[in-house]
Amino acid sequence: MEAPRLCGLVLAAGAGTRFGGPKALARSADGTPWVHAAVRMLRAAGCAEVLVALGAGGDEAAALVPPDATIVRVADWADGLSATLRTGLAAAESSAADAVVITPVDTPAAPAAAAVRVISLAGARAGLAQAMYDGEPGHPVFIGRDHFAAAAASLSGDRGAGPYLRAHGALAVECGDLWSGADIDHDPGLNRR
Repeated sequence: MEAPRLCGLVLAAGAGTRFGGPKALARSADGTPWVHAAVRMLRAAGCAEVLVALGAGGDEAAALVPPDATIVRVADWADGLSATLRTGLAAAESSAADAVVITPVDTPAAPAAAAVRVISLAGARAGLAQAMYDGEPGHPVFIGRDHFAAAAASLSGDRGAGPYLRAHGALAVECGDLWSGADIDHDPGLNRR
């Protein structure tokens, strides 16, 4: 069986209100832009194409996107996560991808091994899978092409694809042995405890 053609999608359009600014502009302690880490992880997992969905701070963030990734502008990013994901799924649908592998920009420590595990168990065009961390849903998420339109149509407000994934029996792929699965909601430089 031929391997599916994979498109990676980095969700990086939000304003990052709790974080203190757009996470698309964030960098790790060593100076690596989070958006660069996300693209690198998806490439290492086998995504031939990587899309980066930008909104808040988009012009500044565009300079941080690696040249081997494609920027997707989310005009209605202020409408919430659903707008970002809907725009990203539409861009993936216009590509030749059999599936999209989705990760948010605020998981810079995510290893490619988690994405590889999700991809290897998901199937291709009809597949749905989500990484789990000690039984809690996380990223990356795998959505096969057969689900692109229906998943996009199900989105609203500041919610992602979780309800769609649950309603359609997405495969839960435990990845807690690979890393914590934690996203970063607060900038330690702005929110000292």
